Amino acid sequence: MRLLAISITALYDYCSHTCGYCDYYLLSVCELGSQKLGAMENNVPKIDLSARRSSVSTKIVKACEKYGFFMVANHDVPLNVVGELEQQGLQFFARPMAEKLRAGPGTPYGYGCNRIGPSGDMGALEYLTLSTNPASPDYIARRARTISNRPSKFSSAASEYAEAVRGLACMLLDLTAEGLRVLNDTSVFSNLIMDDNSDSILRLNYYPPSNDHSIGFGEHTDPQIFTILRSNEVDGLQISTQGNWITVPSDPNAFCVFVGDTLKAMTNGRFVSVRHRAVTNSQQTRMSIAFFGAPSLQALIAPLPEMVPAGMAPLYKPFTWEEFKRQMYSGSLRLGDDRLNHFRA
Repeated sequence: MRLLAISITALYDYCSHTCGYCDYYLLSVCELGSQKLGAMENNVPKIDLSARRSSVSTKIVKACEKYGFFMVANHDVPLNVVGELEQQGLQFFARPMAEKLRAGPGTPYGYGCNRIGPSGDMGALEYLTLSTNPASPDYIARRARTISNRPSKFSSAASEYAEAVRGLACMLLDLTAEGLRVLNDTSVFSNLIMDDNSDSILRLNYYPPSNDHSIGFGEHTDPQIFTILRSNEVDGLQISTQGNWITVPSDPNAFCVFVGDTLKAMTNGRFVSVRHRAVTNSQQTRMSIAFFGAPSLQALIAPLPEMVPAGMAPLYKPFTWEEFKRQMYSGSLRLGDDRLNHFRA
């Protein structure tokens, strides 16, 4: 596959159409063509949550070890809850730019466009990021006043979705602990997300069509514990495994689950924090909704004793989530950098 050149004129036209207010770092080349794309779509692990509990927990651990990623089917998240937030999100992104800007800037919460993080990384997307901190239950309601003409409807949709998906994340984390034989406390992971001061966030990503199949969101790992993502029926998510990029087939009835850097550290590197990216579709708009399950700022993250072999030292030194975030937003790291390197023992 040859490199796909992006002309400055075409990129300028795209930027002006979607986010005329932004400053842009114009990229001359899209790196899609320089990396191998795998033909292993059917091998992406999908786990049926209605199966026997012990079987599910074993499959989750195997998927986290090999891929750092899996999909789940037959979950308990109501489809009407999913559909309502998707509808609200599409209505927001269809609004005039001047109205969307009222919900910004996305640093870190609110509306953002093209800029990803503090280090100059760019992507062909718009996004809306919301805090889901249980200690601030009125946060989404207050933000909704700048997001929707019917703020109570948006607030209700976002809050119900966040609560339902938080429950799914906690159930999966408990199953993960069981599969790892963490016998003393199988809620050791989920308790971090259920903390009243959990730093979990909800983000809606909107990828307009692009004829050059440009990078919507560049290669990266997620810093949190677990990410639970749902997208519409448009392909675009890719995960990296064994040097290949694998396209994850879209399934609006399933959720994608990503191992984050924090869980990788807590398992002492046994789990993979999967590298992934999103590419745009040439004809259709793609929208995804991601719940990033995170601990509180004060939570101490360290490898569990059960994950450190006898006579061996831990791979990572203890750190708080606040310390990890400070390093992440210091401006010294690009989107695709390994954030855990700083915390290696």
